[in-house]
Amino acid sequence: MLVEQTMEKLVSMKLKGMAEALRRWMEQPKEKEMAPLDLVGLVADAEWRHREQRKLSSRLRKARFRQEACVEDIDYQHPRSLQKSVMLDLASCRWVHANQNVIFSGKTGVGKSYLACALGQKACREGHSVLYRRASRLYDELAQARADGSYYALLRRIAKTDVLIVDDFGLEVLTATQRRDFLEVLEDRFGNASTIMTSQLDPKNWHAIVGEETIADSVCDRLVHNAHKVRLAGDSLRKVKGSLTADSKPAK
Repeated sequence: MLVEQTMEKLVSMKLKGMAEALRRWMEQPKEKEMAPLDLVGLVADAEWRHREQRKLSSRLRKARFRQEACVEDIDYQHPRSLQKSVMLDLASCRWVHANQNVIFSGKTGVGKSYLACALGQKACREGHSVLYRRASRLYDELAQARADGSYYALLRRIAKTDVLIVDDFGLEVLTATQRRDFLEVLEDRFGNASTIMTSQLDPKNWHAIVGEETIADSVCDRLVHNAHKVRLAGDSLRKVKGSLTADSKPAK
């Protein structure tokens, strides 16, 4: 009865990790008694792991990744000029701690979005906050925020995010409002947080997409000069997958 009451109290205090660990320990056969301090250590570790998992789940949910991806599943067999040593270095997340950026460029289908999401997921696992947005969606959200009066609140929220992923940048030329908004986002983040960009265009061609030379210079200065640049080449992974037979395993 005392154990049941203890379990109820643990749950009521939101110590569910401890309660579950204690329940499992009670159900296991015991060849020898566990010292009180060892038992306390066991349930404390379980509670810590439980809370860390909840935090990770929350970070992943808030990131809103385009697809499930992780660095351990990256395909290095498909020829696309992707160096494993480069990705392993990026997977360490040292670039996040240094407030640096990452740019994936290359034609459609070579896996830019997957690689960006994989690095974002790894950053979440390392305890960093991440936000994924397609470029067009980010512009729309900023425009909507301007209209409903939440513009500066949105800018603050983005600025506080450790890693911002902007996917599919450069599909269309920015409007005057879009380039000003985008510069505001980058200005807040420069030197304080990290950004991952994916684009079919090489960064040297971004000026034409941003438009207005002065703002384009400012945008590229805040994105490119402290960035790890990964230029991908080769055939589309989607074409490779489409050519596989039903019995073949798809490439990742």
